[in-house]
Amino acid sequence: MPELPAHALGNPHDADLKPSVLPRFMQLLGVGVFLLSFVVASVFALTEHWRRATFTLGAAMMWLAVLRVSCDSKILGILSVRSRRFDALFNLLLGGGLVFLSSSIDSLGS
Repeated sequence: MPELPAHALGNPHDADLKPSVLPRFMQLLGVGVFLLSFVVASVFALTEHWRRATFTLGAAMMWLAVLRVSCDSKILGILSVRSRRFDALFNLLLGGGLVFLSSSIDSLGS
């Protein structure tokens, strides 16, 4: 199998950006927090706690926006799709919308 160039696994939209100032361990820890919150949101959804699931998923998406701005694309892997600015704005708006919806809809009967 031929050897891939070093830049082949990074996001081509981020080729001209400076590396993150955060240490690699902190970047991986942030990704771990995102993955854990995604799993928690999935458990809430599977146990039919949809408001908690929506809120947790929205908070996770907003955390992903912070990660996208502060972490390298090679650390985020498939979570960095487009340019850093687009990904961060998209995740922030989507996450904020989910948090708003989950907190603005009245829970029926509780």
